[in-house]
Amino acid sequence: MGATKAIARHYRKSQLQRLASRPEERLTASCIVFSRVRREIWMVGDCQCLVIPIRNGDADAASAQFYDNPKPYEQELAEQRAAIINASSEPKEHFLDNDTARAAIIPRMLQTMQYQNKTYAVVDGFAIPESKVRVLTLDFQPWEIVMASDGYPFLEPTLVASEARLEQQHAIDPLNIGEFKATKAFAKANNSFDDRSYIRFRV
Repeated sequence: MGATKAIARHYRKSQLQRLASRPEERLTASCIVFSRVRREIWMVGDCQCLVIPIRNGDADAASAQFYDNPKPYEQELAEQRAAIINASSEPKEHFLDNDTARAAIIPRMLQTMQYQNKTYAVVDGFAIPESKVRVLTLDFQPWEIVMASDGYPFLEPTLVASEARLEQQHAIDPLNIGEFKATKAFAKANNSFDDRSYIRFRV
């Protein structure tokens, strides 16, 4: 894949042996791709999408199908972080300034990264196992597709609605330990807790 080859070009030859055994030190990204020729969606790493049927020229949002591709153990780690915060005697605001609960799960996060491009796929400059890429195949009826990074806790059929849900999450649960759980919180002065990309198109 061209994306992982592009990352590989940033590595010096002297780094390759070390990076082969230390995946947590690699430049790592996720991506989601639509193949117009194959009418397939390829999900590499933690990303998400909506596949919405078009009926009489309009997107039928009520019939949208949601798909995601979280990294293994991500939800388990998010649950552990939430449990640490909820069991703590510290006020919740403490964790917005100093997220010691996230620090507590970092060793396990680094451990799980040993399996990237082995048990799950990412873009990191090394070979991507095709068997670990989630593939969604579309038929030839018209569809509206929304593809996004995992920085949107609730993916909606429009960017405006997705941003509104993100703002709502920030307002009611900036630590991300309630209905939506994440391995990190909204940092102070930030309006997001993770990178976010969003695209919507019809095929």
